[in-house]
Amino acid sequence: MPFTSFLRCLSPQNPLSFPSLRKLLHPPKKPCSLSLPLAASVFQCLLTDQAECKRKLGRKFEFGLLCSLAMDSQSTSLLVLCGKSSTEIEFAKSLKAKNTLKLPDNGEVSILLHPEIEKPEEEPFQMDLFMSSLSTNTFGRFLIWSPQLPSTHDVVSHNFCELPIGTVCVADVQLKGRGRSKNKWESPRGCLLFSFTLQMEDGRTVPLLQYVVSLAITEAIKSICDSKGLPHLDVKIKWPNDLYLNGLKVGGILCTSTYKSRKFNVSAGIGLNVDNEKPTTCLNAVLRELSSVAYQFRREDIVAAFFNKFETFFSLFINQGFQTLEELYCKTWLHSGQRVIVQENNEGQMVENVVTIQGLASSGYLLAIGDDGQMCELHPDGNSFDFFKGLIRRKLE
Repeated sequence: MPFTSFLRCLSPQNPLSFPSLRKLLHPPKKPCSLSLPLAASVFQCLLTDQAECKRKLGRKFEFGLLCSLAMDSQSTSLLVLCGKSSTEIEFAKSLKAKNTLKLPDNGEVSILLHPEIEKPEEEPFQMDLFMSSLSTNTFGRFLIWSPQLPSTHDVVSHNFCELPIGTVCVADVQLKGRGRSKNKWESPRGCLLFSFTLQMEDGRTVPLLQYVVSLAITEAIKSICDSKGLPHLDVKIKWPNDLYLNGLKVGGILCTSTYKSRKFNVSAGIGLNVDNEKPTTCLNAVLRELSSVAYQFRREDIVAAFFNKFETFFSLFINQGFQTLEELYCKTWLHSGQRVIVQENNEGQMVENVVTIQGLASSGYLLAIGDDGQMCELHPDGNSFDFFKGLIRRKLE
């Protein structure tokens, strides 16, 4: 059997040429993702036949090959589906059978179920660990994991109607991560990258959701520190959607929405530096400076702790309003009492004034007070990368 035909039998959706296989076994610049014994077995099987290879290697070879393909090619994405209960597991089987998951620009997708990979060494994100730590009723119970994606946000937003509410997509590496105003988000290995789905009915509260997500992340990190006996990492929120540690940005939140059938379909994305010290710093680097304990933050622990917190916060937010969380939020952000310069249009001339931030207005913008005692909302000008440059004041009656 020709090599290419053999490989198509292993993964019909991802035909590989022989040069692609040679790259996997003998990459020019980076270590091979297949172990030497496995690579040797692959080569030996290629010299025999498909049945012999499947007998010797089974799914482990297929999964390792697809992971390598996903890492070496930007056109094919491997998605592994995992569920917490029998309901989500059956849904995963149905979703794979329908084969309807898609990516922007018609990117190719290969789908596997979590049991099919039989906990191989090549599985960097430990799905069983994540599920065992999860205690939610809705969020995070259906998981999509990928070794590499253009963007986790693209997976959940482009397949929103195909997925149960609360679905989470996690990737080890992103090629096209983005932040506010389409700014590029650096997404190296070691960074926690995930997006999830939810629905809201009141459009007036949708802009406040990013604050609930930010708060859930900071509280999740605190809860892990408490449970593991670690010193607290003082992760702070920089309005509206950034996370800072020791004065450096370590994370960000992106929420997008579409309106359909009288509901807002929201995709929320989070990027957090867990074990990557570049481009700024990360949780584990700061933890090593504060403590000699062996524990290191794991992405699985953080995502599970996040959803455990978020589900509670989201329920309070929807049923009682953001004011139930605002006090805790303001304890966690960087801005209470901060003095900032704002701009006003006074008879055709831009005038700068200094105001003091008090909290959040009901609209979600910053609430501030001027030296004259006048309360105002602070709006970004829409042009600055930093929200605190070019703030525009709108006086409140």
